Amino acid sequence: MSIEEGGEIKDQNPFREVIDPFRNLIKAPRALWGINLTYLLEGLTYFGVLSLLAIYFNNFIKLNDIVAGRMVGVLTAGITLSMLFLGATVDWIGVRKALLIALSFMLIGRLFLTIAPHMGPGGLWATAHKWAMAGIMGIILGYGIYQPACYTAVKKFTTPKTAAMGYAMLYAIMNLGGFLPGLISPPIRKSYGILGVYWVYVGLTALEIILVALILSKKTVELAITNASAKTQEKIKAEKDLEAQKSIKEKIKYYVSNFPIKDLRFMFFIFILIPVQTLFAHNWLTLPQYFSRAFTGIVSNNFEFFVNFNPLLIFILAPMVAALTSKRDTYKMMIAGTFVMASPTFLLALGPTIYNVFGYLIIMTIGEAMWQPRFLQWIAEIAPKNMTGIYMGIGQFPWFLTKVITSLYSGWFLMKYCPAGVSPGQMNTETMWFIYGLIAIISPIALWLSRGWMKGSMERKEE
Repeated sequence: MSIEEGGEIKDQNPFREVIDPFRNLIKAPRALWGINLTYLLEGLTYFGVLSLLAIYFNNFIKLNDIVAGRMVGVLTAGITLSMLFLGATVDWIGVRKALLIALSFMLIGRLFLTIAPHMGPGGLWATAHKWAMAGIMGIILGYGIYQPACYTAVKKFTTPKTAAMGYAMLYAIMNLGGFLPGLISPPIRKSYGILGVYWVYVGLTALEIILVALILSKKTVELAITNASAKTQEKIKAEKDLEAQKSIKEKIKYYVSNFPIKDLRFMFFIFILIPVQTLFAHNWLTLPQYFSRAFTGIVSNNFEFFVNFNPLLIFILAPMVAALTSKRDTYKMMIAGTFVMASPTFLLALGPTIYNVFGYLIIMTIGEAMWQPRFLQWIAEIAPKNMTGIYMGIGQFPWFLTKVITSLYSGWFLMKYCPAGVSPGQMNTETMWFIYGLIAIISPIALWLSRGWMKGSMERKEE
C-alpha cells in the first residue's frame, strides 16, 4: 500500500509500472501509430538498400572495393550531415508535408539507384555512376528531413504519460527494420538479383507515401494534437498564435538567437557522447572482422548473426527498459545508460570467448536501450518552440563525426591487433578492446562530473 498526495490510498502492483506505459501507448492516437508503421517500413528499406550497396557498386556500376566503400560512406555520412541543414524543414512546413516531401525525395533516389545500371556504361563517373550518385543524393536529401520529422511528430502526438514509451518504440521499430532485411532480402535476391530487391524497396517507399497521405491526414494530425494533454494543446496553440503575429524579420531574429550552436551546455552534451557512440560504429567497422578472424567454429562461421544480434535485442529491450524507467530522471538515465553500455567492452578485453561475446552484446544493448531513446526524447523536449527539427538535426551531427573519426583508426587497430591471415592465438585483440573500452568510458565519467552544470541548464529549459 502507498499513500498518494492528498491522502488517497493506492495499491502498489509490482507489474503496474511495466504494464501501464504499454497500455497508455496502445491508446495513443492513430497518427502516432501511422508514424510507427512508416518508420518500420523505412527502417527495412534503408537498411536493406545499405546492406547490398557496396556489392551493387561492384557488380553493376563497376567500381572497385575502395571506391564502392567510399560511395557507401557518402550515403551514411551524408544523411547525418543533411539533418544538420534540413532538420529545420519540419519546423517551417509541419510534420505531414515534411514527411511527404522527404519520402518523395527518397522514392526518386531509390528509383534512380535501381535504374542506373540500365542508363549507360559503368565505371567511375561514367553514365551509370552519375545516375547512381543522383539516386544517393535523393536519399540523402529525403532522410535529412525524414528522421527529424518523425521525432517532431512523436513530440506533438504524445502526452507526458506516453512520451518516453513513444520515443522508445520509434527507436525499437527502427532497429526491427534493420533486422528484417536479413529475412526478406535473401529469397528475393536469389530469385531476381540485387536489382530485384531494390525494386521491392522502391515499391515499399511508394507504399510509405500512400500510408502517410492516408493515415496522417490533416484531420488525423489535428485530432492527435487535440488528444494530447491540455498543457501540450495550450503550448502548441500559443506557439501558433505567437508565430502568426511575428514579422519575417522577427522570426529570423528569434531563430538566430535560439540557434542550438549558441547553447554551450547543449553542444557539450551532444559532443561528449562521441566516445561511447564509437561502439555503434564498431558494429560494422570492427565486429565483422573480429568475429570472423579471432574465433573458430560457431562464431566465425555465423558471424553475421552476432553482428546483427544487437538490433534484434534493441527491439525487444528498448520498450521494456522505457516502461521500467519512464519516470526516472533523464540525465541520470544518460549517465547510467552510457556507463552500462561502455563497461562490457572490458569483457572483450579478457579474450575472445563466446561467453564474453554474449555478455558484451547483451549488456551493451541494455545500456543502449537505457540512454539512446531518452537522448532523442531530451533533444525534442528541450528545443525552443518551433525549433525541434533543427535541434534534432544538430543533435545528430556528432554521430556524423563519430562515423568519420572511428573509421580513421579502426582499420589500423584491426591490422595491428586482429590481422587477417593470422591464427587467433597470435592476435592481441585484448589490447584493442581495452583501448576501445577506455575511449567509451569517457562519456559516462564526463557526464557524471558535469552533472551539476548540466542539470541546471536542463531545468531552466524545461521551465
